[in-house]
Amino acid sequence: MKPKIAIIGCGLVGRKRAAALAGGSLVMACDIEESRASSLAALVPGCRAVTDPAEVFASDADVVVVATLNNALTPLSLAAVKAGKHVLVEKPAARTSSELESLRVAAEASGVRVRVGYNHRFHPALRKARELVDGGALGPLMFLRGRYGHGGRTGYDREWRANPALAGGGELIDQGVHLIDLASWFLGDFDRIEGHAVTSFWDMPVDDNAFISLRTAAGRTAWLHASCTEWKNLFSFEIYGRTGKLHVEGLGGSYGVERLTYYRMLPQMGPPETTVWDFPGVDDSWEREMAAFLEDIRQNREPEPGPREAIATLRVVETIYAAS
Repeated sequence: MKPKIAIIGCGLVGRKRAAALAGGSLVMACDIEESRASSLAALVPGCRAVTDPAEVFASDADVVVVATLNNALTPLSLAAVKAGKHVLVEKPAARTSSELESLRVAAEASGVRVRVGYNHRFHPALRKARELVDGGALGPLMFLRGRYGHGGRTGYDREWRANPALAGGGELIDQGVHLIDLASWFLGDFDRIEGHAVTSFWDMPVDDNAFISLRTAAGRTAWLHASCTEWKNLFSFEIYGRTGKLHVEGLGGSYGVERLTYYRMLPQMGPPETTVWDFPGVDDSWEREMAAFLEDIRQNREPEPGPREAIATLRVVETIYAAS
């Protein structure tokens, strides 16, 4: 029987989720703006449009996707969990780690599953990179370097992401959390956190650039930069091991064709042996992420990343903000 899925938040991300249900059935679309809920529901025969989340929680939906502004992510997810629903909540899942801790405790008490939507783990180049790392292609890992950024748009500094009460911060909690999540996915937990966040260009009370240095207990380092003064959209993620290097570039669309380059160190050193994989197709990360979540539910296994991993990411964010 197809899992029944409801979406709260019918903006851009909610619509992406509706197009990537991985075999699930969309039964309800909820948004405070009735026109957005109706527009999304109209795409799926039998889907109901509502404006009150309480109707979602009282419905027969098995899974609730929460794709709202940051300030509503935890409250809505918490209500869904208390109603016995499994939840896929968009990153960063909360504005603070303490907010998210309440969701983690509730999920563990209720036995439902909660996945946090860090979909970049499911991009094809990053999946291939993980496969190569797990297969020992790089030998022991040493460090990684990540850059992620865009150039904003006219009026960007007046949008909701520039409002700390709604967003919880700026570029660091927007795109920077993807870099932190990916870094921990490859290197493990970080026990030394350094860096700062600044507002260099945009007229807003949140950061437009964040510079981050993270170290694990074993000394592996992640050196990260998130920026909304990049001007030309950029994604670059480099992983260095003792016997090779991986470089992921692009995410499709305005970020350029997604590509993974593997540089294998030769015994005599010198120029490495180079292999390149291009992934020019449609971004299937959303579909794969949902498929993984539905499998989490079927197998009754703990999703990764779930609240625990997302809390660790937000603690990095909070440390950087406190230092700034």
